[in-house]
Amino acid sequence: MTDDQLLRYSRHILLDEVGIEGQERVLAAHALIIGAGGLGSPAALYLASAGVGRITLVDDDVVDLTNLQRQIAHTTERVGLPKVQSAAQAMAAINPDVQVAAVQARADAAALEGLVPAATVVLDCSDNYATRQAVNAACVRHGVPLVAGAVIRFDGQITVVDTRDTHSPCYACIFAPEADFEEVRCSTMGVFAPLVGVVGAVQAAEALKLIIGVGPSLAGRLLMLDGRSMEWSTMRLQRVPHCSVCAGMSG
Repeated sequence: MTDDQLLRYSRHILLDEVGIEGQERVLAAHALIIGAGGLGSPAALYLASAGVGRITLVDDDVVDLTNLQRQIAHTTERVGLPKVQSAAQAMAAINPDVQVAAVQARADAAALEGLVPAATVVLDCSDNYATRQAVNAACVRHGVPLVAGAVIRFDGQITVVDTRDTHSPCYACIFAPEADFEEVRCSTMGVFAPLVGVVGAVQAAEALKLIIGVGPSLAGRLLMLDGRSMEWSTMRLQRVPHCSVCAGMSG
Protein backbone atom coordinates (compact mmCIF):
# COMPACT_ATOMS: atom_id res chain seq x y z
CA MET A 1 0.00 0.00 0.00
CA THR A 2 1.39 3.41 -1.00
CA ASP A 3 1.73 6.43 1.28
CA ASP A 4 -1.14 8.09 -0.58
CA GLN A 5 -3.34 5.05 -0.03
CA LEU A 6 -2.44 4.89 3.65
CA LEU A 7 -3.57 8.50 3.96
CA ARG A 8 -6.69 8.20 1.78
CA TYR A 9 -7.98 5.11 3.60
CA SER A 10 -6.67 6.02 7.06
CA ARG A 11 -10.12 6.20 8.65
CA HIS A 12 -10.82 2.62 7.58
CA ILE A 13 -7.36 1.44 8.62
CA LEU A 14 -7.91 2.89 12.10
CA LEU A 15 -10.83 0.49 12.60
CA ASP A 16 -9.72 -2.68 14.41
CA GLU A 17 -12.12 -4.70 12.27
CA VAL A 18 -10.53 -3.42 9.05
CA GLY A 19 -6.88 -2.42 9.50
CA ILE A 20 -4.31 -2.60 6.72
CA GLU A 21 -5.13 -6.23 5.91
CA GLY A 22 -8.83 -5.49 5.48
CA GLN A 23 -8.17 -2.44 3.34
CA GLU A 24 -5.86 -4.49 1.14
CA ARG A 25 -8.74 -6.92 0.60
CA VAL A 26 -10.88 -3.99 -0.51
CA LEU A 27 -8.18 -2.80 -2.91
CA ALA A 28 -7.94 -6.28 -4.41
CA ALA A 29 -11.70 -6.80 -4.72
CA HIS A 30 -13.95 -6.65 -7.78
CA ALA A 31 -17.53 -5.45 -7.25
CA LEU A 32 -20.18 -5.95 -9.91
CA ILE A 33 -23.04 -3.43 -9.66
CA ILE A 34 -26.21 -4.12 -11.63
CA GLY A 35 -27.99 -0.82 -12.18
CA ALA A 36 -26.58 2.72 -12.08
CA GLY A 37 -29.74 4.49 -10.93
CA GLY A 38 -31.18 5.34 -7.53
CA LEU A 39 -29.57 2.46 -5.62
CA GLY A 40 -26.54 2.03 -7.84
CA SER A 41 -25.53 5.69 -7.51
CA PRO A 42 -24.78 5.74 -3.75
CA ALA A 43 -23.54 2.15 -3.78
CA ALA A 44 -21.05 2.88 -6.57
CA LEU A 45 -19.87 6.15 -5.03
CA TYR A 46 -19.30 4.59 -1.61
CA LEU A 47 -17.48 1.56 -3.01
CA ALA A 48 -15.28 3.82 -5.12
CA SER A 49 -14.52 6.08 -2.16
CA ALA A 50 -13.70 3.02 -0.05
CA GLY A 51 -11.14 1.91 -2.61
CA VAL A 52 -12.66 -1.22 -4.16
CA GLY A 53 -10.03 -1.93 -6.77
CA ARG A 54 -12.28 -2.86 -9.68
CA ILE A 55 -15.92 -1.94 -10.13
CA THR A 56 -18.03 -3.05 -13.08
CA LEU A 57 -21.23 -1.07 -13.67
CA VAL A 58 -23.97 -2.57 -15.82
CA ASP A 59 -26.96 -0.52 -17.05
CA ASP A 60 -28.51 -0.03 -20.48
CA ASP A 61 -30.25 3.28 -19.74
CA VAL A 62 -29.31 6.93 -20.28
CA VAL A 63 -29.57 9.80 -17.81
CA ASP A 64 -32.97 11.49 -17.90
CA LEU A 65 -34.07 14.70 -16.17
CA THR A 66 -36.54 12.72 -14.04
CA ASN A 67 -33.62 10.67 -12.62
CA LEU A 68 -31.92 13.63 -10.99
CA GLN A 69 -34.37 13.82 -8.07
CA ARG A 70 -32.68 10.77 -6.54
CA GLN A 71 -29.86 9.36 -8.71
CA ILE A 72 -26.99 11.30 -7.16
CA ALA A 73 -24.18 10.00 -9.39
CA HIS A 74 -25.63 11.99 -12.31
CA THR A 75 -25.80 15.72 -13.07
CA THR A 76 -27.90 18.04 -15.20
CA GLU A 77 -24.98 18.44 -17.60
CA ARG A 78 -24.86 14.68 -18.17
CA VAL A 79 -28.52 14.25 -19.17
CA GLY A 80 -28.54 12.07 -22.29
CA LEU A 81 -25.30 10.25 -21.45
CA PRO A 82 -25.32 6.52 -20.67
CA LYS A 83 -25.81 6.11 -16.93
CA VAL A 84 -22.75 3.89 -16.64
CA GLN A 85 -20.59 6.55 -18.29
CA SER A 86 -22.02 9.31 -16.10
CA ALA A 87 -21.55 7.27 -12.91
CA ALA A 88 -18.00 6.32 -13.94
CA GLN A 89 -17.15 10.03 -14.24
CA ALA A 90 -18.52 10.68 -10.75
CA MET A 91 -16.56 7.75 -9.31
CA ALA A 92 -13.32 8.86 -11.00
CA ALA A 93 -13.76 12.35 -9.54
CA ILE A 94 -13.85 10.83 -6.04
CA ASN A 95 -11.16 8.20 -6.51
CA PRO A 96 -9.18 8.11 -9.78
CA ASP A 97 -7.32 4.96 -8.71
CA VAL A 98 -10.39 2.73 -8.97
CA GLN A 99 -10.69 0.82 -12.23
CA VAL A 100 -14.25 1.23 -13.50
CA ALA A 101 -15.66 -0.83 -16.35
CA ALA A 102 -18.82 0.80 -17.73
CA VAL A 103 -20.99 -1.78 -19.48
CA GLN A 104 -23.97 -0.26 -21.30
CA ALA A 105 -26.07 -3.38 -21.65
CA ARG A 106 -29.06 -5.12 -20.17
CA ALA A 107 -28.10 -7.57 -17.43
CA ASP A 108 -29.67 -10.63 -19.02
CA ALA A 109 -28.68 -14.22 -18.32
CA ALA A 110 -26.06 -14.31 -21.09
CA ALA A 111 -24.36 -11.10 -19.92
CA LEU A 112 -24.42 -12.20 -16.28
CA GLU A 113 -22.84 -15.52 -17.17
CA GLY A 114 -19.78 -13.65 -18.37
CA LEU A 115 -19.69 -11.04 -15.59
CA VAL A 116 -20.59 -12.77 -12.32
CA PRO A 117 -17.78 -15.38 -12.08
CA ALA A 118 -15.11 -12.64 -12.06
CA ALA A 119 -16.71 -10.71 -9.20
CA THR A 120 -15.88 -10.81 -5.49
CA VAL A 121 -19.37 -9.53 -4.67
CA VAL A 122 -22.44 -8.54 -6.68
CA LEU A 123 -24.82 -5.71 -5.85
CA ASP A 124 -28.29 -5.90 -7.37
CA CYS A 125 -29.41 -2.29 -7.73
CA SER A 126 -31.82 -3.01 -10.58
CA ASP A 127 -35.43 -1.93 -10.73
CA ASN A 128 -37.27 -4.95 -12.10
CA TYR A 129 -38.21 -8.42 -10.91
CA ALA A 130 -36.91 -10.38 -13.90
CA THR A 131 -33.42 -8.90 -13.57
CA ARG A 132 -33.36 -9.57 -9.81
CA GLN A 133 -34.18 -13.22 -10.43
CA ALA A 134 -31.56 -13.51 -13.20
CA VAL A 135 -28.87 -11.93 -11.00
CA ASN A 136 -29.76 -14.23 -8.11
CA ALA A 137 -29.63 -17.33 -10.30
CA ALA A 138 -26.20 -16.37 -11.68
CA CYS A 139 -24.81 -15.64 -8.22
CA VAL A 140 -26.11 -18.94 -6.83
CA ARG A 141 -24.72 -20.84 -9.80
CA HIS A 142 -21.23 -19.36 -9.39
CA GLY A 143 -21.16 -19.12 -5.59
CA VAL A 144 -20.69 -15.33 -5.54
CA PRO A 145 -22.32 -13.41 -2.67
CA LEU A 146 -25.10 -11.02 -3.63
CA VAL A 147 -26.39 -7.88 -1.91
CA ALA A 148 -29.93 -7.17 -3.14
CA GLY A 149 -31.82 -3.94 -2.49
CA ALA A 150 -35.12 -2.45 -3.58
CA VAL A 151 -37.07 0.77 -2.94
CA ILE A 152 -40.53 1.94 -4.02
CA ARG A 153 -42.60 4.79 -2.64
CA PHE A 154 -41.55 5.04 1.05
CA ASP A 155 -40.52 1.38 1.45
CA GLY A 156 -37.06 -0.13 1.24
CA GLN A 157 -35.58 -3.59 1.72
CA ILE A 158 -32.15 -5.21 1.70
CA THR A 159 -30.92 -8.78 1.98
CA VAL A 160 -27.76 -10.76 1.30
CA VAL A 161 -27.68 -14.02 -0.62
CA ASP A 162 -24.64 -16.09 0.24
CA THR A 163 -25.14 -19.73 -0.62
CA ARG A 164 -21.57 -20.50 0.45
CA ASP A 165 -23.44 -20.96 3.73
CA THR A 166 -25.58 -24.07 3.25
CA HIS A 167 -28.35 -22.61 5.42
CA SER A 168 -28.55 -19.25 3.65
CA PRO A 169 -31.63 -18.76 1.43
CA CYS A 170 -31.40 -17.26 -2.03
CA TYR A 171 -33.60 -14.50 -3.43
CA ALA A 172 -35.86 -17.10 -5.06
CA CYS A 173 -36.49 -18.68 -1.65
CA ILE A 174 -38.02 -15.36 -0.59
CA PHE A 175 -39.68 -14.29 -3.84
CA ALA A 176 -40.55 -17.23 -6.10
CA PRO A 177 -39.42 -16.74 -9.73
CA GLU A 178 -42.67 -18.17 -11.03
CA ALA A 179 -44.83 -15.81 -8.94
CA ASP A 180 -47.35 -13.71 -10.81
CA PHE A 181 -45.63 -10.53 -9.69
CA GLU A 182 -47.12 -7.19 -10.63
CA GLU A 183 -44.22 -4.94 -11.63
CA VAL A 184 -44.16 -1.66 -9.75
CA ARG A 185 -41.99 1.13 -11.17
CA CYS A 186 -40.82 4.50 -9.91
CA SER A 187 -42.13 6.13 -13.08
CA THR A 188 -45.71 5.29 -12.14
CA MET A 189 -45.65 4.88 -8.34
CA GLY A 190 -42.99 7.39 -7.27
CA VAL A 191 -40.12 7.04 -4.83
CA PHE A 192 -39.00 9.12 -1.83
CA ALA A 193 -35.59 10.38 -2.93
CA PRO A 194 -33.45 9.96 0.23
CA LEU A 195 -34.64 6.38 0.71
CA VAL A 196 -32.64 5.09 -2.26
CA GLY A 197 -29.60 6.73 -0.68
CA VAL A 198 -30.22 4.95 2.61
CA VAL A 199 -30.73 1.54 1.02
CA GLY A 200 -27.90 1.96 -1.51
CA ALA A 201 -25.53 2.94 1.30
CA VAL A 202 -26.55 -0.15 3.30
CA GLN A 203 -25.85 -2.27 0.20
CA ALA A 204 -22.38 -0.75 -0.04
CA ALA A 205 -21.80 -1.43 3.66
CA GLU A 206 -22.85 -5.07 3.33
CA ALA A 207 -20.67 -5.49 0.24
CA LEU A 208 -17.62 -4.09 2.06
CA LYS A 209 -18.32 -6.31 5.08
CA LEU A 210 -18.39 -9.35 2.79
CA ILE A 211 -15.13 -8.29 1.13
CA ILE A 212 -13.34 -7.64 4.41
CA GLY A 213 -14.94 -10.48 6.37
CA VAL A 214 -16.42 -8.31 9.12
CA GLY A 215 -19.36 -9.37 11.29
CA PRO A 216 -22.47 -11.28 10.26
CA SER A 217 -24.02 -10.21 6.97
CA LEU A 218 -27.72 -9.88 6.21
CA ALA A 219 -27.75 -13.43 4.83
CA GLY A 220 -30.87 -15.13 6.15
CA ARG A 221 -32.47 -11.80 7.03
CA LEU A 222 -34.63 -9.32 5.12
CA LEU A 223 -34.09 -5.82 6.48
CA MET A 224 -37.05 -3.53 5.78
CA LEU A 225 -37.40 0.22 6.22
CA ASP A 226 -40.68 2.12 6.46
CA GLY A 227 -39.66 5.60 5.39
CA ARG A 228 -42.84 7.17 6.73
CA SER A 229 -42.15 6.24 10.36
CA MET A 230 -38.41 5.64 9.87
CA GLU A 231 -38.74 2.26 11.53
CA TRP A 232 -36.58 -0.71 10.62
CA SER A 233 -37.85 -4.27 10.90
CA THR A 234 -36.17 -7.60 10.25
CA MET A 235 -37.65 -10.82 8.91
CA ARG A 236 -35.75 -14.06 9.49
CA LEU A 237 -35.53 -16.22 6.38
CA GLN A 238 -35.03 -19.93 5.76
CA ARG A 239 -33.73 -21.74 2.71
CA VAL A 240 -36.57 -23.46 0.85
CA PRO A 241 -35.64 -27.15 0.48
CA HIS A 242 -37.17 -27.46 -2.98
CA CYS A 243 -36.25 -23.99 -4.28
CA SER A 244 -36.01 -24.07 -8.06
CA VAL A 245 -32.73 -22.08 -7.93
CA CYS A 246 -30.65 -23.13 -4.93
CA ALA A 247 -31.96 -26.61 -4.04
CA GLY A 248 -29.07 -29.05 -4.05
CA MET A 249 -26.41 -26.35 -3.84
CA SER A 250 -23.82 -27.44 -1.32
CA GLY A 251 -22.41 -23.95 -0.71
